[in-house]
Amino acid sequence: MPDLTQLALYVAAALVLAVTPGPGIFYVAARTLAGGRAEGVASSFGTGLGGMVHVLAGGLGVSAIVLASAEMFTALKLVGAGYLVWLGLRTIRAARQDAAAELRDGAALAIGPWRAFREGILVEALNPKTAAFFLAFVPQFVDPAAGGVALQFVVLGFVSVALNTLADVVVAMGASRIRDGAAARPALIRRLREASGAAMVALGLGLALAKRPGA
Repeated sequence: MPDLTQLALYVAAALVLAVTPGPGIFYVAARTLAGGRAEGVASSFGTGLGGMVHVLAGGLGVSAIVLASAEMFTALKLVGAGYLVWLGLRTIRAARQDAAAELRDGAALAIGPWRAFREGILVEALNPKTAAFFLAFVPQFVDPAAGGVALQFVVLGFVSVALNTLADVVVAMGASRIRDGAAARPALIRRLREASGAAMVALGLGLALAKRPGA
C-alpha cells in the first residue's frame, strides 16, 4: 500500500472527484425528489455497488480489455448512454404525470427502494467512464514494490467508491430536505425533477459522444 502521505493525497483527490456531479449524483437526486429519502439512499448504495463492479473488473484486468477493444467500449458506451437517456426522459415524464395525479387525486407514484437500488447499480455499472477513471487514477497510487497489485487496486478502489457513496447519501439527504420543504409547492418539485431528468439526458448524450481513452 502507498505510504500515509500518498494515501492522504489519494483520499483528498478521490473526495474531490466524489462530489463532482455525474450520472450517479443526478440519478440519486431525481429518485429522492420523486420517491423520498428511502429511495434516494437505496439508489446511493446501488450506484456504490455498480462502482464496485468496475473496481473488481479493474483488479481482474477485465476493464483494461474492454477499454482496449474499440468494439466492446463502443457497445458498453452506447448501452450506458441509452440507459441514462431513457432514465432521464422517464424522470421528466414521471414528474409531469405525478403532478397531474396529485392535482387529480393527491397521489404521487414512487418506484420503491428496491427498484431504485437496482437502477442505481445499472447507472454506474454501464458507465465506461467509471472504468476509465479507475484504470487511469487508481494505479498512480499503487506501490508495485509492496506486492499484491490487484489487491491494492481493489482496496483503493473501494475507498473511492465509499466516498462516492457517502457523497450520494449526502445528496439524497439534501434532496429529501428540499422535497420536504417544498411539499406545499408541487410545481417546484416537478421543475427540480425535470431538471434532474434533463441532466441525465445530457450526460447520456455526452457519454454517447465520448471517445475511447487513447483513441
